[in-house]
Amino acid sequence: MDFLEIFLQPAAWLALLTLTFLEIVLGVDNIVFLSIVTSRLPEHEQPQARRTGLLLAMLFRIGLLFSISLLMQLTKPIFSVDTEWLDGHISGQSLIIFFGGLFLLYKSVSEIHHKLEGEEQGHAATGGKSKFWSVIAQIVAIDIVFSFDSVLTAVGLVSFKDFGYAGAMTVMVLAVVISVIVMLVFSGPVSRFVNAHPTIQMLGLSFLILIGVMLLAEASHVSHVSLFGAEVGAIPKGYIYFAIAFSLMVEFFNMKLRKKAYKTVELRNSKIVDPDNK
Repeated sequence: MDFLEIFLQPAAWLALLTLTFLEIVLGVDNIVFLSIVTSRLPEHEQPQARRTGLLLAMLFRIGLLFSISLLMQLTKPIFSVDTEWLDGHISGQSLIIFFGGLFLLYKSVSEIHHKLEGEEQGHAATGGKSKFWSVIAQIVAIDIVFSFDSVLTAVGLVSFKDFGYAGAMTVMVLAVVISVIVMLVFSGPVSRFVNAHPTIQMLGLSFLILIGVMLLAEASHVSHVSLFGAEVGAIPKGYIYFAIAFSLMVEFFNMKLRKKAYKTVELRNSKIVDPDNK
């Protein structure tokens, strides 16, 4: 089945749209992390870091798609733990997700510490190639963790039986490319907005802590870990995304109220300075 024949099927378009939407949704936490990490660089280096990080992430994700058999090998248990209080079958996938969650927790907590203590002041002004590539490495590292979800979702959504191997791979790769293009377009405005509002930065870092905890729970769930006879369950992603959306909505209302209050104070002060001002 060639390229044109694939997209003559309505099912292929539906799969592409659904998968692209899911890739964008799953990439929201990646954009938040990217915005906060690149804010440590000088302002003129931030757009390049965002582009480089997202493009490398896209290449890695496409590489994972073409390594599905290897990816499936990572889901098989490497070793098992069987004690009185802990039981589980640890796989390569669960280890990557677990350490990714730990890294996200460490990075989020350390960034909150830097911001509360004011230690980030002056750091953004001093860049350098080593710092630039350190940021890129962090972006790619966390994207490796997020990629497992998106790639496994893609494989589950696109039918190899209906489209054939070449057709299914075409749909999945196109979805990844389109979603990364969308993220490239919006990463700049999102980063500027996040960096301009300290409360949004703190919310973003808090969300990353939530996502880190979710990854730890997911790694335990994938490994069928049981603590004291009770199996650890995965935290539904819908709960996390609802909490993020709700918190952002409340913060936007707060920003509107603060802006309105600021304008009221400005107007009152101008009347005090110039009583004849109407």
